[in-house]
Amino acid sequence: MSNEQLKPTLGTLHLWGIAVGLVISGEYFGWSYGWGVAGTLGFLVTTLLVAAMYTCFIFSFTELTTAIPHAGGPFAYSWRAFGATGGMVAGIATLIEFVFAPPSISMAIGAYLNVQFPALDPKLAAVGAYVVFMGLNILGVSIAATFEVVVTVLAVLELLVFMGVVAPGFSLANFAAGGWAGSDRFSAAALAGIFAAIPFAIWFFLAIEGAAMAAEEAKDPRRTIPRAYIAGILTLVALAFGVMLFAGGVGDWRALSNINDPLPQAMKAVVGNSSTWLHMLVWIGLFGLVASFHGIILGYSRQFFALARAGFLPHGLAKLSRFRTPHRAILAGGLIGVAAIYSDGLVSLQGMSLTAAMITMSVFGAVVMYIMSMLSLFKLRRSEPGLARSFIAPGYPVVPGIALLLAVVCLVAMVWFNPQIAGVFVLLMALGMGVCRLSLRGGGPQPDRAVDAA
Repeated sequence: MSNEQLKPTLGTLHLWGIAVGLVISGEYFGWSYGWGVAGTLGFLVTTLLVAAMYTCFIFSFTELTTAIPHAGGPFAYSWRAFGATGGMVAGIATLIEFVFAPPSISMAIGAYLNVQFPALDPKLAAVGAYVVFMGLNILGVSIAATFEVVVTVLAVLELLVFMGVVAPGFSLANFAAGGWAGSDRFSAAALAGIFAAIPFAIWFFLAIEGAAMAAEEAKDPRRTIPRAYIAGILTLVALAFGVMLFAGGVGDWRALSNINDPLPQAMKAVVGNSSTWLHMLVWIGLFGLVASFHGIILGYSRQFFALARAGFLPHGLAKLSRFRTPHRAILAGGLIGVAAIYSDGLVSLQGMSLTAAMITMSVFGAVVMYIMSMLSLFKLRRSEPGLARSFIAPGYPVVPGIALLLAVVCLVAMVWFNPQIAGVFVLLMALGMGVCRLSLRGGGPQPDRAVDAA
């Protein structure tokens, strides 16, 4: 086995754990910022639209993942469909998604720990999380994936416990009060809020596609990946709506709309400050954040690795450790993430909290990647009708068309409501593609057996 070939060791349960674990922190924090701009009812509409987009997207994306099982995921599909430029766009957009998501999650880990240890600096705790979980990812994908399954299962159970504990305090009147962007009536401001809240509804599901980047490490990917993805999206849709409804109905939802720990604060309204249930939620709730943080480190490292192996980034990032993991890629993303934790300058651009700004930047990368992936699906259906497809997107072309249309709507709305962060995103895309072109100048893209043989 060469020093640039990943080892297939993951089964369906591992992949489900990665798919759900990548996302599940989005059920614990981040989404409640959407209440701040749309209200509870407005954000419910936003989430319904985004859930429809993700459901259509995953059923379509799975066709690409099983036909081209590659560590680069969307980068590989766009490269095959549109050549080097298409690969660059999808690859850099995916990197932005996966590199900017972990800083916000690590800051939430710091916020949860700060509930128990008020003297602890949340940013220092966030950096500590990077050190611990980069190390775990370097030790081996099988160890990392098994850990991911365990913490994901615990995180899912904890969300179910949260819903059960706060259910007696739920009131539909609380949830609906001022639910249209602070008003009891639908208005033009409420409609604007629905679109402005898109990044925070996407946060409910962001990064589920990252399981595609473990495709080269999956056993029988053409069977295991569809099962993991379908089970994963159903799990996440149910949890997203359950958590949002129960948290919003236990008191004044406005108090939860701009904080990093909405679930513990919602539970306080029902059980008080000293309840054992509350302390359990804080501690076990960390598993949800850890699951996503740990899983996204796996995702960004595989994207760095795949781009470097193909010649789009410096080739040293494709080297594997003695544990058969891309340790240099893991460290590279970690350094960017730690720098982002301390980059308060981004906040001043849009008047957002650091967490909200990082979420929005990550979502920009995700939506561009979703658009490129759906375009790649349509292109490959025409240009390579004979490509072996063990999973066919149901309802083609309508289902992927809905995913593409909703992704474009999301991108336009995000640019409209976040012009300054959109400008930074475009700058990062340009810089990333510039690095790709410099890396390719030495002789063009390198042959990639995983892409060519699919």
